Amino acid sequence: MKHFRYSMLAIACASTFLPTSVYAEVTDTALDNVERITVYGRQNQVVMNSGLATKSDMSLMETPAAVVVVDQELIQAQALTNLQDLVRNISGVTQAGNNYGIGDNLVIRGLGANYTYDGMYGGAGLGNTFNPTRSLTNVESVEVLKGPATGLYGMGSAGGVINLIEKKPQFESKHAFTAEVGQWNTYSLEADSTAAITDDLAYRVVAKTARSDGYRDIGTDRDEIYTSLKYVLDDSQDLMLSASYIKDAIAVDSIGHPIRIFNSASVGGKTAGEVSWEDLINDPNNAGIQLTEAQRKQLVDSLASNDGLTPYAFGNAGIISPMAKDNEGEELRFKLTHNIYFTDNLFLNQQLQYRDYTSGFARQTGAYNYVYWDRRGVINADPRAPLVEDGVLYPYAARRQEYRKVDADESSWQYFADLRYDFQIGDIDNELLINANYEDRDIAFKQYSIYDADKVIKNKAGEVIYQGSLPYIYDIRNPNWAEGSFEDHDPLLTSNYDKKVSAWGVGVQHVGYLGYGFTSRIGVAFNQIKQTYEHLGVDSRYSASRAQPTPEADTTDDGMTYNLGLTYMPTDDLSFFVNHSKGRTAYSILGSIAGNDTDRDDSESVSDDLGMRFKAFDDQMLTSIVLFKSSRTNLQYTNVDYEEGVSGPNVAKYFYNGSEETTGVELDMNAHLNEQWMVNVNAVYQDARDKKDPNRSSYDTRQKGVPYVTASAWVTYGADWFSLSSPINISLGAKYVDDRSTNSTSFGIPDGYVPSYTVLDSAISYDVDSWKLQLNVNNLFNEEYYSKAMFLGGMPGEERNAKLTLTYRL
Repeated sequence: MKHFRYSMLAIACASTFLPTSVYAEVTDTALDNVERITVYGRQNQVVMNSGLATKSDMSLMETPAAVVVVDQELIQAQALTNLQDLVRNISGVTQAGNNYGIGDNLVIRGLGANYTYDGMYGGAGLGNTFNPTRSLTNVESVEVLKGPATGLYGMGSAGGVINLIEKKPQFESKHAFTAEVGQWNTYSLEADSTAAITDDLAYRVVAKTARSDGYRDIGTDRDEIYTSLKYVLDDSQDLMLSASYIKDAIAVDSIGHPIRIFNSASVGGKTAGEVSWEDLINDPNNAGIQLTEAQRKQLVDSLASNDGLTPYAFGNAGIISPMAKDNEGEELRFKLTHNIYFTDNLFLNQQLQYRDYTSGFARQTGAYNYVYWDRRGVINADPRAPLVEDGVLYPYAARRQEYRKVDADESSWQYFADLRYDFQIGDIDNELLINANYEDRDIAFKQYSIYDADKVIKNKAGEVIYQGSLPYIYDIRNPNWAEGSFEDHDPLLTSNYDKKVSAWGVGVQHVGYLGYGFTSRIGVAFNQIKQTYEHLGVDSRYSASRAQPTPEADTTDDGMTYNLGLTYMPTDDLSFFVNHSKGRTAYSILGSIAGNDTDRDDSESVSDDLGMRFKAFDDQMLTSIVLFKSSRTNLQYTNVDYEEGVSGPNVAKYFYNGSEETTGVELDMNAHLNEQWMVNVNAVYQDARDKKDPNRSSYDTRQKGVPYVTASAWVTYGADWFSLSSPINISLGAKYVDDRSTNSTSFGIPDGYVPSYTVLDSAISYDVDSWKLQLNVNNLFNEEYYSKAMFLGGMPGEERNAKLTLTYRL
């Protein structure tokens, strides 16, 4: 059993009372001789310990939970700058399948992810509003705990926790400057400085400014500053105060390359490459758009063989209007951390955090390219049909466009207290953790929308009271854009509410080192989640029934959660573990609450793991293999027998036994084989299923965007060439992502998917004395691929690109 007197839970920073002329990005100059400090404990060259699953300095070989750690050396070797790029190093972490290009939107094992900075809330997978793209500027390493951990981390997502360990003040003076330049007018300047102010007080300041026009003009502007102060009161007590300020503007692409809506089932199962113009019959009841023989031939001639299945590729262009506005996010975090040892065996950690995040953007959505679809017995029913104007067919037109302008703000308070007592009973070492947490989130959300002419709103008398004024896009390959500003097109207020979510919990956890190679973990907690929702009224033209504000409604979930785990180590180099955990998740952080939903079934998450770990090369290789099943349960879906205003009180409006679940197997390996070779390998097979509504035809279908297989490898060789004083590090990486479903029965492409891809990356670096020079070249063979599955399409991945990084250390 290890002790962790000076381990720190959390500090991210930003303030202005420290000198800004002293900065640095710290790079380890003698990794063989430097111990890494995480928030929970100390690591050697390969990370062997993590406290993420237990909040103690625990060997990963003994930890009965699925935990993966990405250390700073790998982050630097790959020149990673954000969490989006880091996921290649963690099995089971992928992009969400309904990603509108806003924020990280990651999933763990196909389920939602909770983001924390040193264990404290850092935004969550809450749709596309309060989910920033997280920078790695102030991050030393990243830990991922798979499966629910409500008892330890409060209100959480079902998939698990992505914990970013931030840089801490050090009493040893270190300062460095880093500059980066790359393609698409990409550049950044970064500085990181830490040192002692007095014998008892140390500081750290990290600052960075970065700009990029971006591939496909998906640009990024980011300014960030982190400051922290650590004060050691005495040998048994310390305080840390930190503040962070991040301001960024990131271009939004909500569509990528869309899948053309050609429905194979509507033509007897023929693919787009097999149909003839005779197959594209008009609606026999004259209900849909009636095409001439020439137009039907024109429509067939426009078809590509994979239309209706995969995105229509049109190079590095995209449907990104000049009217769109970058997602301008602004985040402010303050945190106070207090650590105290009452005795050598009794330790208290307290953390108090305030976080405010604002987000504002205007993005395009919709823009569907309809080709042929027999929907509910009507062929090409307007407006879900090819566009014909004045007798002219536009086969590549985008219809049903909508632009959404959002202004949102989320502020949150969070408090954690963890009291740990280490004791012995006979030959058994024990850790007893008593923890309490409270958090409160206050969300204000307002959205306006403008539409094309397909949006027609009528009053009860059948009179048109609103029709969209945006022009149709006549050709998605070369769009014609609307003129003027968003406000010039008569926006409607379509969403307007305040949402509050508060949660508290108390728990107890016991870790026992039982002897004979056995280690146990038993954790039990009581958690309560309360949500309140106040609708503030929308435009009466958009919805007469929702035009007026409504009284505040609320709902409460509460109950017990637990973690049960057991590890068996027959030898020092081999261990096996089982883990069963149950957590609580807020059903919908941004969702509305109507009436009294207090009695609805609580939303829960459950995970089962069976794993094996083994190490080798004098503890410089750690490999894990995990079989898992994770699920989110008691999800809401609509009762098909319910009719508004008709059904009696005994007919339920909703049922709550829907679920999302994923089964699979994961592999993660991190190794320093010798002084020259470093290897990182990870892979996963996962089958993620949507089981929300057994009454739908899509019941038990693949979760959108979650591939069956992903695999990645990164290998670094230190070459002693040219009699140089330091080796030249040469790295080669490969990433494979299987096809990802974009299925949508409601849009006529039930078999839609984004194709698989393999990309090779490389790097070369030279580190000597105070200087480090590194060149990263990604997508070596310039493969065309889709990096993300969008709602009904795919996000094109970057072309071959290069980035040069220069670091100077003092």
